[in-house]
Amino acid sequence: MAIELKQQLRLSQQLVMTPQLQQAIKLLQLSQIELVDMVQQELQENPVLEEVDGADEDRQAVEERAESEVPLETEAAVASLDDVPSPDNAEAQKLEDIDWQNYVDSHPQTAAPGGMREEDERRSLEATHTRRETLAEHLDWQLQLADVPDAIRQAAGWIIGNVDEHGYLKSGLEEIARQAGVQPDEVEKALEVVQGFDPTGVGARDLRECLLLQLGALQIDDPLVVALVGEHLDALQRRDFRGIARALAVTIEEVAAAARVVGSLEPRPGRPFGGEEPVYIEPDIYVYKVGDDFHIVLNEDGLPKLRVSNLYRDVLQRGEGAAKETREYVREKMRSALWLIKSIHQRQRTIYKVMQSIIKYQREFFERGVAHLKPLNLRDVAEDIEMHESTVSRVTTNKYVHTPQGIFELKYFFNSSINRFEGEAIASESVKQKIRKIIGNEDPRRPLSDQRIAEMLKASNIDIARRTVTKYREAMNILSSTKRRQIG
Repeated sequence: MAIELKQQLRLSQQLVMTPQLQQAIKLLQLSQIELVDMVQQELQENPVLEEVDGADEDRQAVEERAESEVPLETEAAVASLDDVPSPDNAEAQKLEDIDWQNYVDSHPQTAAPGGMREEDERRSLEATHTRRETLAEHLDWQLQLADVPDAIRQAAGWIIGNVDEHGYLKSGLEEIARQAGVQPDEVEKALEVVQGFDPTGVGARDLRECLLLQLGALQIDDPLVVALVGEHLDALQRRDFRGIARALAVTIEEVAAAARVVGSLEPRPGRPFGGEEPVYIEPDIYVYKVGDDFHIVLNEDGLPKLRVSNLYRDVLQRGEGAAKETREYVREKMRSALWLIKSIHQRQRTIYKVMQSIIKYQREFFERGVAHLKPLNLRDVAEDIEMHESTVSRVTTNKYVHTPQGIFELKYFFNSSINRFEGEAIASESVKQKIRKIIGNEDPRRPLSDQRIAEMLKASNIDIARRTVTKYREAMNILSSTKRRQIG
């Protein structure tokens, strides 16, 4: 069989992820805070971009220009990649011919009437706090004030360095002695020094030692309490009060009273101290009820209004008056600036549309609360706003909305359905709320089993299995009925 070379013409279609398209897709996933940071970075890197100062433009004028100059629909190939405008048209258009004075300078004005965000203008007190002191810093400070020999101080420093964020010592004393270059007996003395620091129980090697240190500091010498911690801690964690009562020859009520004392101790001494900085949620969207209607307000606090610098417009308008390299550089930066402004505009419009669709499907939730949440999936919203499912998924990622019912992640409104024996299906979040309410109203001395909860939900016209109740209970971090039981 002969081998030969041939030339063939073939026509095919393929999707190309241009850098501009990748940037637009990335913008959809950013939260409000991340978007502000990204825009600030672009302002520093792109000299063509500048921030607009002054009063807000007339809403109607902005919307008219947005409709006329910002493309809302894209080619079919790009539409499947999140309905982001293609840069091909911008490539074909001569930048010198653009009417810069009439170009949209910002994203759409979406504020609801009446100035309903006056109470939110001030930043919360928590957002102005400095970071909390860490446990290691707190222990180091006490070590500096302690009157101990240098060898013990050195060993104590190594011990503090091996204490985790919960307050427990995670290294053996022999290893610490080798690292610090001191004798083992000096490490033991250093450990006693560290365990005498605040918070009480710090430096313990396990939970039992931590609780015993706290009992000693509080001068609690009740034999039953000490026995519970020292000998029956595992049974206490299982809440096996009957077995403990038989082993110690006491009544269940006495065991319950001693268990309450143990329960008042702190199993994680390092809890009050800083570790990872708390993340404060700043809603990306606000939903207000005005009369019988819900108004959507996009959070644009701190987001600069962008426009193209007049200086660089003049460079392009001069034409041959500027060097070729200069014009090419400005043209490239201008193209990037245009794409960023259009992408931000499209992002805001997409978020607005998605939120409108969510309100349309979940209106009863906004009116009456979590119990009236309906089953909803990404496809329902995607078909309603005529966009791709991946677009809706990206828009609802890592974004929060402030509603009359509280602050929720956008993903919260998308729920699987649980069938009813009669009538329409119910959202899984509504079922979780019912389970939480049932457990909250149970008798602590006789907590309800998962099977009993499933039977109660079936009596309420909800078709649910026991294993599903168990899955939802564990997802809500609720203990089993055995561990919820209280005595006395």
